[in-house]
Amino acid sequence: MKLLRRSVAVLALALTTSPLHSILAAQGPIAENGSARAHNAAEHALPSPRVLALRRAEPIHLDGKLDEPRWTAAPAATNFRQAQPKPGDAATQRTEVRILFDDEALYVGARMFDSAGRAGIRSQLVRRDQGASSDWIELIFDTYHNHIGRTVFAVNPSGVKQDAGQATEFADESWDPVYEVKTSIDSAGWTAEFRIPFSQLRFSRDSVQSWGMQVWRTTNRSNEVAMWSYWAPEESGGPSRFGHIDGLAPGRGAGRRLEVLPYIVGQFNSLQPGPAGDPFFDRHEGKVRLGGDMKYLLTSNVTLDATFNPDFGQVEVDPAVVNLSAFETFFPERRPFFVEGSGVFGFGGFSCYFCSNASSLSLFYSRRIGRTPQGLLPEGTSYSKVPDATTILGAAKVTGRTRNGFTIGLLDAVTDREDAPIVLNGNRMEQRVEPYTNYFVGRLKKDFKGGNIVIGAIGTSVIRSLRDPLLESRLAKHSEAVGIDYSARWKNRTYSLVGNVAFSNVSADPAVIRRLQNSSARYFQRPDREPGSNRFLSDRYDPNATALRGLGGYTRLAKEAGKFRFESAVNWRTPGFEANDLAFNTRSDYFWMNANVALSLSRPTNWYRNYFLVLGNQRQYNFDGDRTDTQFHVGAFGQLRNYWGVNLFAIRRTDTDDDGLLRGGPVVQRPGYWYFDANINSDDRKRVRLNLNSNSSIGDLGNLSWYTSAGIDIRPASNVTLSFNPSYRWSTSRTQYVSAIADPTHTAFYGTRYVLSDLEQTTLGLDTRINTTFTPTLTLELYLQPFLSAVHYKNFKEYAAPRSGVLQTYGKEIGTIAEVRNQQGQVTEYTIDPDAQGPAAAFTQANPDFNLRSLRGNAVLRWEYRPGSTLYL
Repeated sequence: MKLLRRSVAVLALALTTSPLHSILAAQGPIAENGSARAHNAAEHALPSPRVLALRRAEPIHLDGKLDEPRWTAAPAATNFRQAQPKPGDAATQRTEVRILFDDEALYVGARMFDSAGRAGIRSQLVRRDQGASSDWIELIFDTYHNHIGRTVFAVNPSGVKQDAGQATEFADESWDPVYEVKTSIDSAGWTAEFRIPFSQLRFSRDSVQSWGMQVWRTTNRSNEVAMWSYWAPEESGGPSRFGHIDGLAPGRGAGRRLEVLPYIVGQFNSLQPGPAGDPFFDRHEGKVRLGGDMKYLLTSNVTLDATFNPDFGQVEVDPAVVNLSAFETFFPERRPFFVEGSGVFGFGGFSCYFCSNASSLSLFYSRRIGRTPQGLLPEGTSYSKVPDATTILGAAKVTGRTRNGFTIGLLDAVTDREDAPIVLNGNRMEQRVEPYTNYFVGRLKKDFKGGNIVIGAIGTSVIRSLRDPLLESRLAKHSEAVGIDYSARWKNRTYSLVGNVAFSNVSADPAVIRRLQNSSARYFQRPDREPGSNRFLSDRYDPNATALRGLGGYTRLAKEAGKFRFESAVNWRTPGFEANDLAFNTRSDYFWMNANVALSLSRPTNWYRNYFLVLGNQRQYNFDGDRTDTQFHVGAFGQLRNYWGVNLFAIRRTDTDDDGLLRGGPVVQRPGYWYFDANINSDDRKRVRLNLNSNSSIGDLGNLSWYTSAGIDIRPASNVTLSFNPSYRWSTSRTQYVSAIADPTHTAFYGTRYVLSDLEQTTLGLDTRINTTFTPTLTLELYLQPFLSAVHYKNFKEYAAPRSGVLQTYGKEIGTIAEVRNQQGQVTEYTIDPDAQGPAAAFTQANPDFNLRSLRGNAVLRWEYRPGSTLYL
């Protein structure tokens, strides 16, 4: 089951006023026309603390000591308050943060006092951007001061960096800016000294500026999290509640800058012996590739990124999965060029306190670019060598924010044509399996009223050069999608209204449109489907159609702050919505609705530290009016007094109509079931950390499933982490789709028999990781995933009638079935006579049982030998 649950903020947050207000008041206005004057605390619904940045007067030697006189002269951001464990109380450990700048860079000096001195410091040496049980200091900047964007820099006492960016609502953790930070531990606690070049940040062009800033400090030994600009747990926080840095005046360092990264990649494969007679199999194969990346800062707030003949090798392989559904498996993007800055192109945001089997209105899934070639091979092909991926000739993107407040994103990529050598009827030749293709994405957003209102638009396009009959019958000539999204928040962001709507169009040869009409996303060929029309929007099966068009949308109204909360949402796709050439959409033809009420218990008691309780219901209908989902759910998510997390939820799904179970056949009734889930995780400060998860479902037809996993993280040393995650799943189904057999006598199902079966599946996995960190810039990571799965089909059957829940098993309630075995005694197929002595013809069904054994793994040595330059082996 795919579960979406909005994370519950348990970090408390309400504002305190810094003594620096008196300093700023005494100085008067900082600049007549500067942003510091335009963005004063009066613009906030609640007061916020401020700190003044000073220009660097002498060289800063970056050593983590903070012993230059200018650090002493700079005002400090102080008066931190606890977010946990005692929200609102003064922090038990004093923190001072000071800001300096020059023409080139921003400097941050942070002093974290500790009453236990050096002995109180807790740290762990891990790879950059990896979580660690440690003390931390985290800086979050709203550099455009639009009350939306986040740019994050963090460090622990061992000098391990964490960063995310940049200047967008959802900070991208894959962003790796070039900056320096040094730390030092002494008898008073520990210190951190940052130098962040302005060239790595995005901000306005005002000569004097004010930025938003939040500072978080984690004291690991006491599990205390303190914050500079405070908001309470029951309040809505974020950039609109940040404090302020005043007096910033970026100089020429904010101007243009060019970064060029050439590279050479070598690859050698050594394989086991392959199929006899395959002329394309090479046990020992070597490759060399040359390419390069470029980054050019057009202005202080607009960046051009380009890549030529890139090597988008992933640092970690995709996990092994067994997919018995009719839908594609989603894998996340890991390629650096596409991941960095992806927040700018994000569209179709989706949020819920609790929901399941729901998806966002995605219009851009970057893994479509450079995917495995999609072309078909001619009938009679005996041997072939299809490329694993499509070559990306080049890609470029422009991202940033204009002076008048527009956030922009433009991306264009061109992929090469791909040919596969084949042997056809004994002759060697080449077959085109992918054409030249151009991919384009354009994104535009504008915020108003201090970020409380945001309106945006997106457009995508895919254009292919099709000059091969097989490709013309397989791929669309061109496809487009356009969308509009919006969000509005009011009453100190307690209430919100967010939504989006999009239009899609695919133009192609009739063979391509027929394939899309018959796909699992919509099943236009379903014989009992209401007759639709193909006017502006597509809603009817037409074998001669050359276009497919549709609409999609999402709207959510919610109360997102306070002890009592609620939400109501609708999510819909018309039957013809299709954007998979450059997006990831598994289903169309539905209208989904969801409503939840929730109780946020954010104040610690004798039993728990925080808990979030939710109760709700969701329903779904197709555009014929069939009710395809009804769910009732209840959940409790939180943390006990001993810092153990305990999360529990239960779902009840009732009997509903299913328009996809027979994969193009009539609607039948899907039986209901109960689903239970429990997750327990221990205090992550300990050397051994446990994460236990177990879930089970009980179907109304007696089918059962059970899953359990036990994650174990062991830290034998401060720089070594061992992770083991064994998992076991056993499941049964009473309605697994097997095949469709033409039978003109089976008039109740429009001349087709839809064969189903019981299914029993056993899956065993063991994800293993060993991470060793030698220095904050040199790490070795080992990953191994043995994976076993056994699938057994039995009790072949069919539905008694459309829109019925009655199942009839061959050889029991209906007809006969006989096993066919080979010389080794293995069942190879079944002979089924669906009505015994009746008029229906007998048919054979191949034995669909299978076993899967997989072993995947990799080893990655990462060395950041200088800031911004990293070597992977």
